[in-house]
Amino acid sequence: MVFPFPLFAFMLASAALAAGQSPSATAADRTVIPYFTEGTSGPLPERYDVLAVDRAEFMKTVVEMGQTAVYPDYTEELLRVTWRQHDPIDVSIVKPNGITKPPVVIFLYGYGSDPEKFLHQEFCATLAGKGFAAVGFQTALTGPRYHDRPLKKWFVSELPESIGASVHDVQLMIDYLETRSDLDTNRIGIFGQGSGGAISILAAVADHRIKAVDVMNPWGDWPDWLLNSPVVPDEERADYTSSAFLKSLKPLDPLLWMENLDGRPFRLQLTLFDPAIPDKVRKKMQDGLPEKGQLATYPDQDSYVVNVSRNGRMLVWMQDQLGILRADHSIVDNNGDSTSGQR
Repeated sequence: MVFPFPLFAFMLASAALAAGQSPSATAADRTVIPYFTEGTSGPLPERYDVLAVDRAEFMKTVVEMGQTAVYPDYTEELLRVTWRQHDPIDVSIVKPNGITKPPVVIFLYGYGSDPEKFLHQEFCATLAGKGFAAVGFQTALTGPRYHDRPLKKWFVSELPESIGASVHDVQLMIDYLETRSDLDTNRIGIFGQGSGGAISILAAVADHRIKAVDVMNPWGDWPDWLLNSPVVPDEERADYTSSAFLKSLKPLDPLLWMENLDGRPFRLQLTLFDPAIPDKVRKKMQDGLPEKGQLATYPDQDSYVVNVSRNGRMLVWMQDQLGILRADHSIVDNNGDSTSGQR
């Protein structure tokens, strides 16, 4: 179910009250961030085939603050950012309590994921328990960002926009996060799953402010994925395997860009039982792993539960890459020294 922003904020406040917490509700605040340029004729047309964001293509960013809910272990903020007309983005920021300027991890769950994931207290507490601030938002043409279009125009039919616009969104989101004094934006990681994994790889290629990349079952190798993935309806498959459609996607194929991540921490996680990723695509993504990249495979549900979902074990890898000591959540600086900000 998709909720409009006011209802989403109300649900966040209600969840806090039900848990016996008092959300620190403040008057709605609109902040215009002045670092984007806009000509007298408005933003330029957005180029989805170019990974690096061109800020001249966007409005001045507007930030609308929603509710803030305080729980025993974490604080969650709900806000909305807008840098395209008619495409506001609802953002959840989950911060661990008692840690000064935690590192940041952006979470992209992509097409078909639960848009309410960041409303689940157990999920948010698990994230906060790893000592970083988690930033979550829906990618283009998913959840509340899919509107005012005919049903035949959907995520896959508009895949160049779905992927390209979201790659730009990640970079603009980091621009916003850098304006905040409560986050350590020198240590940004990104996790993406499915289409979110593809977007995460491409965003990290474009933006070196992202220091660590962790992806699970990323979409990619577009010719084979579109030909074989069950996500694509059979009656539409011919449209998406045409030479013209594939040509539009070539600049956005993470398989062709992954090697550019060599030198930064990069982990490719593959669940061998996920039917959305054809075997041929899985093999090519594995073969395309950068020399220093890490591979984790899960042959069945049991291995997935043990290594990924149980107590947030999957997040330990990102903790290590961002220099978070697991025992007390101290933050290790770039010189290997422990800094203030312990729980």
